[in-house]
Amino acid sequence: MSRNVPIRVRMAEYHIGRAPEQLITIGLGSCIGIALYDSLNKLGGLVHIMLPENKKGLCPAKYADSGIHLLIDEMLKAGASRRKLVAKIAGGAHMFSSAGELSIQVGQRNIEAVERVLQEEKIQLLAKDVGEDYGRTMEFYTEDGRVLIRSYKKGKKIL
Repeated sequence: MSRNVPIRVRMAEYHIGRAPEQLITIGLGSCIGIALYDSLNKLGGLVHIMLPENKKGLCPAKYADSGIHLLIDEMLKAGASRRKLVAKIAGGAHMFSSAGELSIQVGQRNIEAVERVLQEEKIQLLAKDVGEDYGRTMEFYTEDGRVLIRSYKKGKKIL
């Protein structure tokens, strides 16, 4: 039976879905949504990370370094082919121009951490919509791996 309601992935959470399920995450400012997809098995996963590094080992989905590894592991357990995994990412915006030096860099640090982990894991980054100064919503379609980015400032874009 087809699921008509999108599966919502909140901050510091992840979810896995099979075709024809749709995964969605909203509120991507400096946070990043990472969609991993196995086209052979029509299996996708989405994690909404908030920060680059998990120094205390808590809440792995909150951080780029542990969240991506968690998502990979869960997808493999669900039957994904490691060799077929590809990625699309969105977010990492510079949201607050008046914030302190550290907070200004969170979006950029998140982008760098996500790209580094994907490269270390040898997962091809097919597309990205990152940086700039606006928030995004990310809709991931497990039927074909398509990612729709919606934003108030830039409208809609397919990755």
